[in-house]
Amino acid sequence: MRTIWIADRTLTEAGKHAGVALSFKERIEVARHLDNLHADIIELPPIENTRTDTLLVRTISSFVKYSCLSMPVGMTEESIDEAWQCVRGAKHPRLRVVLPLSPVQMEYVCHKKAPKMLELITQLVKKAASLCPDVEFCAADATRAEEQVLADALTAAVEAGATTVTVYDNAATMMPEALGVFLGNLREAIPALGKVRLGICCENKYGMALAATMTAIKAGAQEVKTAVGDALSPSLDGLAAIMRDCGDQEGINASLKYTEMRRITKQIEWVVDQHADGQVARKPYGETESVTEEFALTSDTPKDVVLSAVAQLGYDLSDEDGVKVYDEFCHLSAKKTVSTKDLDAIVASVALQVPPTYRLIQYVTNSGNVITATAHIVLEKNGETLQGVSIGDGPIDSAFRAIEQIVGRHFELDDFQIQSVTEGQEAVGTALVRLRSNGKLYAGNGVSTDIIGASIRAYISALNKITYEEA
Repeated sequence: MRTIWIADRTLTEAGKHAGVALSFKERIEVARHLDNLHADIIELPPIENTRTDTLLVRTISSFVKYSCLSMPVGMTEESIDEAWQCVRGAKHPRLRVVLPLSPVQMEYVCHKKAPKMLELITQLVKKAASLCPDVEFCAADATRAEEQVLADALTAAVEAGATTVTVYDNAATMMPEALGVFLGNLREAIPALGKVRLGICCENKYGMALAATMTAIKAGAQEVKTAVGDALSPSLDGLAAIMRDCGDQEGINASLKYTEMRRITKQIEWVVDQHADGQVARKPYGETESVTEEFALTSDTPKDVVLSAVAQLGYDLSDEDGVKVYDEFCHLSAKKTVSTKDLDAIVASVALQVPPTYRLIQYVTNSGNVITATAHIVLEKNGETLQGVSIGDGPIDSAFRAIEQIVGRHFELDDFQIQSVTEGQEAVGTALVRLRSNGKLYAGNGVSTDIIGASIRAYISALNKITYEEA
């Protein structure tokens, strides 16, 4: 039984054809889903903005445990160094060298003839291999390359240190049977391919990518590229279905989680399809505007729609928490239409309820228009009293900073909402805090007649969820 490696390129292809990039948060969500599915390789997009793209890759690296993260390296040694600095913190890093080999593309993209291209391939692969033990060389437009040029290029890549060699049929000009013969001829003509993993990337221009991919596997391909929600790539869930149903008779398998495939790919498709359809226009991370969808859910809304709305808000709930959220939704929707804020509050109130690691003992805040806001927070953890003092841009900001001082960690504040739930001078206020840790979202809810107290309690509620899950 041969194990086929799945390299998913959703993050590199999503939104490309519509000219709209996924947001920072959406890329993290897609990467998390792919890792949960046990995709062997997650291909990352190239670096365009050093600061934000480095942050993105490092954030993804912090929580991806199963999948290998594959980073494209560009066409210079300096760009290879930059790519490696981004991905080196991943548990399983890979550097990906992608160069065209058809005569037209070599001239148009690289402005080089075949001999110079061979030198460039050797130079880049050797540099990448000196930094990372896992290097992939991708021969773009390989099916339109001259036979000898392609053979020399793949041989040079293997000799320079590539551990995986992938050939692309970008033009989708080969029928499945012809692609099988093409790969068979390559393996026979290039003995060096026996030392590395051979990969294939088929385009779905004529709707035959899955058939071509399966033919390539039968011809000896060991790694295949897929995507979710991209019409021009072989579909991940389609390939998974073939592997599940026909794998035994073909003598192949994959490490994918088949039982969760449909549910998770649907979640990814929702993120990707809104861009492909041109429904959402987002600016790159750092220039985003608030685009959280406003829901208006009623008692007639089906359970799967409610849980889909929860997923769209960024939460990754267990089945048990999903049941709790839906039960609370039914209770509230019997009285009113449930809005986005209501749904956030429900998740914060009933999902991932955990024993409190940290308890609020007391707090003191000072602020005014002539002094800098300060906060003194006293928490209890396992019977030990812990104190933090901090300044900030207001009493709530200083309180949050004091809590972080106690914990010894900084958390990304994804969202913060406060509102009154009763009227009058003694009105009760509620606060919602959403914190992000290792790319995952945690919500906390706090209620008090003092809105600062409600905010502190909400922050501690989210903090306790993070602490419990990470422990």
